Amino acid sequence: MSPTWTTRAETAADAAAVRDLTLAAFDTPLEADLVDALRRDPAWIDGLSLVAEDGDGRVVAHALLTRCHVDGVPALCLGPCSVRPEHQGRGAGSAVIRAALAAAAGRGERFVVVLGHPPYYPRFGFSRASAHGIRVGFEVPDEALMALALDPAHPLPSGTVRYAPPFGV
Repeated sequence: MSPTWTTRAETAADAAAVRDLTLAAFDTPLEADLVDALRRDPAWIDGLSLVAEDGDGRVVAHALLTRCHVDGVPALCLGPCSVRPEHQGRGAGSAVIRAALAAAAGRGERFVVVLGHPPYYPRFGFSRASAHGIRVGFEVPDEALMALALDPAHPLPSGTVRYAPPFGV
């Protein structure tokens, strides 16, 4: 039987659990530090940091959407996304990413970019950003930068992604 994940918006009480799971999911503290820095940045949008809980109410996955821009057009940046190592490959990450994208669409957000693993993100509708004229101002593998239009009535804009300052790019 597959696990059932409960997804919800992160609350202030979840900050320590999110940091702990992010530290467990990555080899260095850079992503956990980035999440903490984004919480203090104007790019943070309440309700677009989501967690997935296991059946015991333990936070096991996290997905974060923050404000970025494609040239002058408001968009969202997906990441960091984290899953506790013992829960990876069991659907917790997919559940929390789907919940985050649904929350963004429900708020009227139109566009999301992600810099991540090319085999993973297309399952959520992401495609190669360069096919839409979207790029970043630093060197990344072309297939790793992906974009998604949350509302098909609004095609993706073209231009250069401008990330929030905590990303350091």
